[in-house]
Amino acid sequence: MRAFRALTVAATACAAIALSAPFASANPPQGGGGGPSNISVNPYSVHQGSTMQVSASGCGHGGTVTSHGNFPPANLSAGSIGFATVRVFNHASPGHHTLSVKCNDSSLVATHRFTILEGRPSQGGIGGSIGPSTAETAMGVGLVGAAALGAGVHLMRRRRPLGGRV
Repeated sequence: MRAFRALTVAATACAAIALSAPFASANPPQGGGGGPSNISVNPYSVHQGSTMQVSASGCGHGGTVTSHGNFPPANLSAGSIGFATVRVFNHASPGHHTLSVKCNDSSLVATHRFTILEGRPSQGGIGGSIGPSTAETAMGVGLVGAAALGAGVHLMRRRRPLGGRV
């Protein structure tokens, strides 16, 4: 019985390490002056005249976000992850476009695609339009799996034999 318990603990520890390894390697630490990376836009598809959030890693001293003819240049905040809010022009042409991010302390430029939709944006609130990210979903699945494994082991250990005392 002790060997089974030790095996169960070792298997659970290995599973926890294996589940966390992809998340640790997905976002490697950024060195100073390495240039912009991990650029994301929210929302990916934006209406003419709407605002869009841009974030990028690797620009410790801030930077600039540009897209020729789609929105005016915006300043990227300083920090390990910089943020900028851009407002798409009302007359921007619909379709797929590219934005560029350049750090103040690096000559490297990184790009990211986004889509401009035709028409006016809605003026509603968030209203449930923001869901969990892929990383949050994977972590939740891992925790639920670990809980199910633990519950199964607990039930197997506490099960009473059928012919036992009453």
